[in-house]
Amino acid sequence: MLAYIIRRLLYALPILIGVNLITFALFFVVNSPDDMARMQLGVKRVTPEAIEKWKAERGYDRPLLWNAQAPGVAAATETIFFQKSVKMFAFDFGRADDGRDIAREIATRMAPSLAVALPVFALGLFAAVTFALLLVYFRASYLDFWGVVFCVAMMSVSGLFYIIGGQWLVSKVWHLVPISGYAGGADAAKFLVLPVIISVIGGIGSSTRWYRTLFLEEITKDYVRTARAKGLSERAVLFGHVLRNALIPILTGVVVLIPLLFMGSLLIESFFGIPGLGSYTIDAINAQDFAVVRAMVFIGSLLYIVGLLLTDISYTLVDPRVRLQ
Repeated sequence: MLAYIIRRLLYALPILIGVNLITFALFFVVNSPDDMARMQLGVKRVTPEAIEKWKAERGYDRPLLWNAQAPGVAAATETIFFQKSVKMFAFDFGRADDGRDIAREIATRMAPSLAVALPVFALGLFAAVTFALLLVYFRASYLDFWGVVFCVAMMSVSGLFYIIGGQWLVSKVWHLVPISGYAGGADAAKFLVLPVIISVIGGIGSSTRWYRTLFLEEITKDYVRTARAKGLSERAVLFGHVLRNALIPILTGVVVLIPLLFMGSLLIESFFGIPGLGSYTIDAINAQDFAVVRAMVFIGSLLYIVGLLLTDISYTLVDPRVRLQ
């Protein structure tokens, strides 16, 4: 087991380094610091002096990869690559354009993102799996038919409709919860109820259809026919055999959601005024704060890799045969 985990870690490290190198190339080679300065200051009527000042304030006036004028080790460290890319592995993201420390902002905003994402993750998974098992239990019936129609209808509606419609109905008409905002402690519940419910409703259609397909594929296999031949009830077959054997593809789908637990939802946080990492990323993109965008790209790729690693480990718990691969 330990050797399996170490092997997966060794696979993950080159991927993270590769993503970091690609990000560096996109931000500093394809899009040079001069280009970033012109985008920030305005393409028209910007002087070379203003560009150099903007670059100096953000540390973009250093050489890209090698500083021939610096002595010793500083030739490698006093470069844009080391200061803006390598330091990310130590979670040193530098400062945003407004002067605030990016790492501290990420640590502060992670709690509101988790406060939204964790309930959405748990409730959404439970609701989708339960609904899918119900449809499979009553497969080829009117309940199954109209359940699939309902799921397709839910998938066909834009997420913005649920957000705007939910805010109008629940907050504007019924006045049950605030339309937007956030507060710490116990007061956060009244601000989180609506975005959590909307997120669960918005994702239940696609998730249920996918889980239903997995379960329908499982019930055609030989072990299910054997279980039925032994006299087990359909409920015992579904929950005791089909659900358990479908855990590997379910875990594969769940890993996609892991970064969202920390990164937050861009739309939900922006529309509901929740000061999480999702709204932080949107604000940085709108303000063309490249340091924050780079940091969020790195954090997102790291979380995806961690999620893949956790999925591989969970595979060994669900199916021990995976350890031999």
